[in-house]
Amino acid sequence: MTNAASETVGGGRHDSTVADAPSVAFVELLFFAYRDFVGEPDRILVRYGFGRAHHRVLHFVNRNPGLTVAELLGILDITKQSLSRVLKELVSGGFIEQRAGDADRRQRLMFLTVSGQALARELLTLQTARIERALGVADARDRAAVMAFLTGLLDAGAVVHHTANWGDN
Repeated sequence: MTNAASETVGGGRHDSTVADAPSVAFVELLFFAYRDFVGEPDRILVRYGFGRAHHRVLHFVNRNPGLTVAELLGILDITKQSLSRVLKELVSGGFIEQRAGDADRRQRLMFLTVSGQALARELLTLQTARIERALGVADARDRAAVMAFLTGLLDAGAVVHHTANWGDN
């Protein structure tokens, strides 16, 4: 039996009061925006046998040379086992090098190699061009609103780096 709050869609059921809420359009736009935002880099990464986890590691090591494994685990919020596999592939592929820390030789500090820098730059150039194109019509106040919106989507206590620089880019 159907009531005013429910209807059948694609063989399933949903609550039309939720499905018709204006925020649902934002949910769908975020799905599509994310698909397109990562789509171009994904096509490049596949040439190397890499995926999105590799991309994230390359990005954050590029932005934070000398990052420790523990710091990267905190940023990415993934397991040590997942990171170990990705790091092994990036190191053996010649994209990341690990060095012992100066103060603590047990620390493994990560740096991009020349090849890693080139790949990280290629991926970042694609994504920043997409961001700049989308923000091209935005003034400083609009950009601040977009930043506040995206920041508001993060879980409380989420590790965010470079927040002081975000408004300057």
